[in-house]
Amino acid sequence: MAHFSGEDEVMLQAMLRQLFQSVKEKITGAPSLECAEEILLHLEETDENFHNYEFVKYLRQHICNTLGSMIEEEMEKWTSDQNQDEETGYDTVVQHVTKRTQESKEYKEMMHSLKNIMMVVVESMINKFEEDEMRSQERQKKIQKEKSNSYCTDNCSDSDSSFNQSYKFCQGKLQLILDQLDPGQPKEVRYEALQTLCSAPPSDVLNCENWTTLCEKLTVSLSDPDPVFSDRILKFYAQMFTLSPLHMTKEIYTSLAKYLKLYFLSRENYIPTLSAGIDISNPNVICLLKKVRLLNEYQKEAPSFWIRHPEKYMEEIVENTLSLLSVKHDQSHLVSQKILDPIYFFALVDTKAVWFKKWMHAYYSRTAVLRLLEKKYKSLITTAVQQCVQYFELCEAMKADEILGHSKHCGNKQKTFYYSGQELQYIYFIHSLCLLGRLLIYTQGRRLFPIKLKNRKDLVSLTDLLVLFTQLIYYSPTCPKMTSAAHLDNYSPASMVTEVLRILCDQKECAIECLYNNTVIEALLQPIHNLMKGAKTAPNCSETALIHVADILARIASVEEGLTLLLYGENMNSSEEKSMAWEENLLDDLLNFAATPKGLLFLQRTGAINECVMFMFNRYAKKLQISRHKKFGCGVLVAQVASTAAGAIALQSSGFINALITELWANLECGRDDVRVTHPRSTPVDPIDRSCQKSFLALVNLLPYPAVYELVGNQDLPNKAEYSLREVPTCVIDIIDRLTILNSEAKIRSLFNYEQSHIFGLRLLSVVCCDLDTLLLLEAQYQVSETLLNAQEENILETSESHRDFIIDGLSVERNHVLVRINFIGGPMERILPPRVLEKGDDPYPWPMFSSYPLPNCYLSEVTRNADLKQDSDLGKLLLCFKMSDKQTEWIENCRRQFCKMMKAKPDILSGSALLELLEKFVLHLSESPSECYFPSVEYTATDANVKNESLSSVQQLGIKMTVRYGKFLNLLKDSAENDLTLVLKHCGRFLKQQQAPVKSSLLCLQGTYAGHDWFVSSLFMIMLGDKEKTLRFLQQFSRLLTSAFLWLPRLHVSRYLPTDTIESGIHPVYFCSTHYIEMLLKVEVPLVFSAFHMSGFAPSQICLQWITQCFWNYLDWIEICHYIATCVFLGPDYQVYLCIAIFKHLQQDILQHTQTQDLQVFLKEEALHGFRVSDYLEYMEILEQNYRPVVLRDMRNIRVQST
Repeated sequence: MAHFSGEDEVMLQAMLRQLFQSVKEKITGAPSLECAEEILLHLEETDENFHNYEFVKYLRQHICNTLGSMIEEEMEKWTSDQNQDEETGYDTVVQHVTKRTQESKEYKEMMHSLKNIMMVVVESMINKFEEDEMRSQERQKKIQKEKSNSYCTDNCSDSDSSFNQSYKFCQGKLQLILDQLDPGQPKEVRYEALQTLCSAPPSDVLNCENWTTLCEKLTVSLSDPDPVFSDRILKFYAQMFTLSPLHMTKEIYTSLAKYLKLYFLSRENYIPTLSAGIDISNPNVICLLKKVRLLNEYQKEAPSFWIRHPEKYMEEIVENTLSLLSVKHDQSHLVSQKILDPIYFFALVDTKAVWFKKWMHAYYSRTAVLRLLEKKYKSLITTAVQQCVQYFELCEAMKADEILGHSKHCGNKQKTFYYSGQELQYIYFIHSLCLLGRLLIYTQGRRLFPIKLKNRKDLVSLTDLLVLFTQLIYYSPTCPKMTSAAHLDNYSPASMVTEVLRILCDQKECAIECLYNNTVIEALLQPIHNLMKGAKTAPNCSETALIHVADILARIASVEEGLTLLLYGENMNSSEEKSMAWEENLLDDLLNFAATPKGLLFLQRTGAINECVMFMFNRYAKKLQISRHKKFGCGVLVAQVASTAAGAIALQSSGFINALITELWANLECGRDDVRVTHPRSTPVDPIDRSCQKSFLALVNLLPYPAVYELVGNQDLPNKAEYSLREVPTCVIDIIDRLTILNSEAKIRSLFNYEQSHIFGLRLLSVVCCDLDTLLLLEAQYQVSETLLNAQEENILETSESHRDFIIDGLSVERNHVLVRINFIGGPMERILPPRVLEKGDDPYPWPMFSSYPLPNCYLSEVTRNADLKQDSDLGKLLLCFKMSDKQTEWIENCRRQFCKMMKAKPDILSGSALLELLEKFVLHLSESPSECYFPSVEYTATDANVKNESLSSVQQLGIKMTVRYGKFLNLLKDSAENDLTLVLKHCGRFLKQQQAPVKSSLLCLQGTYAGHDWFVSSLFMIMLGDKEKTLRFLQQFSRLLTSAFLWLPRLHVSRYLPTDTIESGIHPVYFCSTHYIEMLLKVEVPLVFSAFHMSGFAPSQICLQWITQCFWNYLDWIEICHYIATCVFLGPDYQVYLCIAIFKHLQQDILQHTQTQDLQVFLKEEALHGFRVSDYLEYMEILEQNYRPVVLRDMRNIRVQST
């Protein structure tokens, strides 16, 4: 800009000319200079080509060159400052940078330079414009002389010269205009005054002191016989409506409405009669219709903005409208000589009463309309009902051929500019029908009935009106068209009534009050009954009418209450409704039990689980609140129910799983059917698109191991040779087959959104496989790891014979993460999971990918075995306790005190051989004490040779390999440990089988041995450093203690020590006892976390069951797992509950954060418990013991006797 040449000036002039040429129509249509400026200032908002103008591009480039670097520096500086504090929103950054930029020296210099340059360019353009204008004025004078007698024929914009005027609209000037508008003034003077008024800013006109007088003058001028002058006033009104705020347009509207009211009430004005009809080519009628049309257009626009203004403005508009429409002429003369009321003209310009529909849509205006209708203007509703009644009586009086003849007559193109009295009556009838139909939707509108009509003795009730509507379908299926046959809308009474009844059917409360009664149903069915009796008794049953009635009956029958009414009638319906309501309330009450683990046990014992889940699904499908009495979300209930085998089967039987998966597929692969596609869907930014997030979380809730085993166990994948694009998955197996294990081209080709859908499947696999039993099951049945490794192999790019690179994309990164997660076991400090996002820099993904075993060791932390510290003095005191021979109770309490002391002071010492020795001696002493033994002693004499031929499930075999890998990594096990652990598990299987009861059940989990892997025995085997004999000896002793029921889950699998109904439920005491009390205590101890679970639609019991079942593998480091087991053994099984509460307390901030990001389930399942140490929370757990042990431990002791 510093070197501004003549070429630059010419270039800028061309740019400005292009800009003004493009917006010429908008500017010349402005009524004043101020309005033109407003148009230019808001051009970016209104002109879609704004950013394509060369002048705009020029300015943007100049700003970028001048201020770009400064803006970037300011943003970086602001961002770095804020990173040290709390996160700042985007809007805050923009505001800050904008402010700093505008205050800068560079900005001021740029603006000064631009201003100087533009002044030069504009001055040059003005000079040229003035020369052109002088020549134009000379030509204009010549033309004006020729047309001096035809000044009022100009139909151009009133503001064609507004760019060259500057108005200072003072009071004196307005007074002059008022004087000039006086009817006594010459026509030319009045016209000039009106021209000046139209050119003035609307705000100046409305804010002047003489506005009231001006209104009166304008109202008088509206009656001017000169149509051109009258049109000019209407244009002024239209300008004011368009450009002024509501409080100003309200004045204009009121003025026009009052004028029309006075016009219709005056006997001096020309108003057609009903018998004469309306000739819309008549100048008087044209003028009147224009005024009505202008008022009606504003009626339809006003609701879009009046809520932003005080209620009194809206109420004044409503009242003036209703007052105008309620105007009635003297009815003493014959109907044929009746003078047309305003409502007829409004029906002509707005036949379907769109204005009323818009006014009734929002509660804000609907309240005012209904209040005024009830208190002052009920006559408007009365006349509408009267019109419907009269039209029906006309239909009854006329024969069918006369109606059809009348229809053809009305469609005559020669009568396009004329509406007969019958046509006007019909148009008013349609308007009344639409108005009444909208009124009946709302409770307050229905309360306006019954209505008293003239010449009728009985009141017209709501039911009477609906019967009338129904009869109109039969008596008038094809009534006259209002205009030519080219009219697009179908205005037949049958269609209009059907549309009204459809809307009523879709509103349940409205349908019950209006339609669900014998009288209305009989009216709908009567002609059908007549038709069944014979054609002679059914003269009005046209095919069109029957189709409309069938539509209404189908909608009524689609609702349970309506179907019952159709089948049994109103009397039967009443008793049936009471019975159904009682049953529904009972199921709703019972469903509340499913919100807690112990309540779920109750439902399964009593056999009510299937009915309750079906009830839950029905309410879910209807998008109703799942439980009316408590605000349990569907997610919480599904999470609870799916945590049990029987619950999972109930969810499948109810259709819930099918519906969930169908909805997921629609969002993931198909998109929504109810959205018109105007442009392709955008590529999702997140790995899981927001439209699928809800379905993803619902599947996570649905798939804990008990559900997975029932829904997937012992089932093969379809693995079809071909998949139809229309083939929609309906079950969990289908989702695994179509989204997760994509081991064929056919599966890949069957997906519209392959990458997005497969990432969804891999993310789901990652979450559900955090449950190690689920991982082992999927690995055993479907070889998940092998499939993922093969996919990675196919993603390799061979750059040379000796060098191969993996193609890094969303899928390969996700597969790499899942492969590491499912193949390496370890707590937060023991394994490293590769991230799912790329890094900045030359190497966006530095983590090694792989397509075969062994996996890279870089994903495992350096862990060394703890030194043997059993000679520590405090540890010596603890070991010394086992040699003392005090009283049994005192001895146990002494050992527990010493254990707590060690845990608080030197927790790391309690590991390795020291922990082994402590556990052995303590459990030995407890098992020899009758008061500490909960289960009876069981003689077991089997040898290795006896169990050698026993078989283990494929899940257990894979679990053994996983355990040995983890043990070797921790330097706890040797290569030979696999055989020893196999024997240990076989011995355990036989030992526990001796204590099992026979059970007949359709549940897969109760058919045979324990469904999952024995993670407690695997943990104990590692604590015993792989010693088979010590492990078996410990387990036999430990099996007599109550703690074994809650740490060693297979211990009570179909155990004869449990009540029969508990066994048949398939629910373990850890779920209905431990996790039940975890939820109860969580609500009291950490209420924010409890609320977060419910807000997230997730149940604490589900994640706790997963933690406890797999002994916190992958969630805690090994030493913390040892401390968890030792704490429960030494201090009691109720510490299992207290430990989970401590974990939630530790995670409180993370849980609250992930509740906000709506991924709490994923966080709790995928993330290890970082920073949690059992020893840090032992004091807190001791406090919980003091407060809750009497209740929790008592319930744990009662598991053997709990029965229905």
